[in-house]
This record gives sequence, C-alpha cells and structure tokens, in this order.
Amino acid sequence: MVVLGAALVLTGCGTKTAETDAEATEVATAAAWTLAAPIRIVGVRAADDGRSLVVDAEVPDGTRDCVRSLRGDLDTIEHGTVYVKVTYETRSQNQNSGCTGTRRVQATVKLGEPLGSRRVMVNSMDVYTPVGATPPALRQCGENGCDPTPPRCTSSSYRQAVNDTDIPKHTSWEERGCDDTWLVLDLSTRMGPACGDAGDGCTSSNVSQRWFYQAKTSGWRPVAMNGDAGCGGINKVLPEFPERLCASLPHLNRG
Repeated sequence: MVVLGAALVLTGCGTKTAETDAEATEVATAAAWTLAAPIRIVGVRAADDGRSLVVDAEVPDGTRDCVRSLRGDLDTIEHGTVYVKVTYETRSQNQNSGCTGTRRVQATVKLGEPLGSRRVMVNSMDVYTPVGATPPALRQCGENGCDPTPPRCTSSSYRQAVNDTDIPKHTSWEERGCDDTWLVLDLSTRMGPACGDAGDGCTSSNVSQRWFYQAKTSGWRPVAMNGDAGCGGINKVLPEFPERLCASLPHLNRG
C-alpha cells in the first residue's frame, strides 16, 4: 500500500508538471504575437462602387504562421481625406520565428459611403488619390504632394526639381538657365565633417553637379547631367537642348 501510494503521488506530480509546461509554452507562444503595421503599402484601389478600399500590403512570411488577424479599419474622415489603418499580429519580432521572408496580402476597408474625390492616407504615412488615376486604382502621391506644382522658372519649382533628383538632402542650387521646357541647375552638396571656425583645423568640401531638366505634367524631370562649359557636352547626350540656354554655361565649379 505504501509503495502504491508513493507511485500515485509520483504519477500525480508528473501529470502536474506536464500540464504546467504545456501552459507555459502556450503563454510564451501567445506572448510572441505582437501588433504591427505592414512593411510596405503596395497600392490602394476602390471597390464596391467606391464604398470600400482594398489595400495591398507587404507583410512578414516564413516557415511558420507569421501573420494573423489582418484587418483594415476606417479611422476618420476629415478635411477631404479618408484616414485608414491596416494592422495585423505577427511573430516576426522574435528572432527564432523564421519570419524572414515577405508576402503580399489584401486588407479591405469599409467606408460606408462613396470615396468620391477624397484622398486616402494609410497608417498616417502613404497618401493616395483617385484624381488623375486609372480606376479602380488610386494614384500614390509623392514628396511634392498629390498635385505637384507645374514646372515654372521659380524658386519653389526649382526646389521641387531638386527633391526629385537622386542627390543627398540639404543640397543647394544655382539656376543657370530656364524656359517653359528646359531647366539647368548647378547643385552643390557639402561633404565631409561639420566644421566650425576656419582656423580649427577642420576641413570640408562641396561636390557640385550640373543637371538638366525637362518640363513634364508632374513637374521638372531630370534628363541629363553634364558639367562641360557651353553646349558641346550636353548636346552630345541631349541634341535637342536649345543653344540659347547652354551657350553661356561656365565650367562647373566643383568646389
């Protein structure tokens, strides 16, 4: 009887330990899921006669379940903009989850009323508009907004051209020639460490580039880069560039 009782006690302890381990594993697994936003918004399109939005997004993927509870919600509608949120739960923040890949998913957002011409902001970042888009897709707005300023020979238009050029931020410009179709800018980017007074032993330099732009409906678009004086250099790569805008171009000051 004593031996049998001991066996029952041991058996009971073993069962309790197994149940405890299982509960701990379940808790740990549940804790691994965290709320997240998509890695990237791929596109937005209208559906249901404009009463819904379908958001294409990129999310984590791997050998195990990496995403659950995907949902799209209408946040608010203010000042001509529809604000929506796309969220899901994921294990990807756990290094041992195996969620090292990506896949595309779709989240539907019910609006309750037609979108019309209103813009859509997803997760307070990406902005899309139906204006100028090919239905049912919406057009993504860029750094210069949804309706970029038409190309003009103005300082604000030059800034827009610089923003659309593949150069470092905080680049300054000098206009070298402009008309309704073409624009020439000398762009200068400060390189090296930030320096104080000239006598403190710190030196820095400027990297200069000469860019040529053509007017498009979306603004000034960079079409060529050439630092030669006059028209010889640019006309080799862009024969149609007008002489009146390049004849007096000086040698590029490379700093």
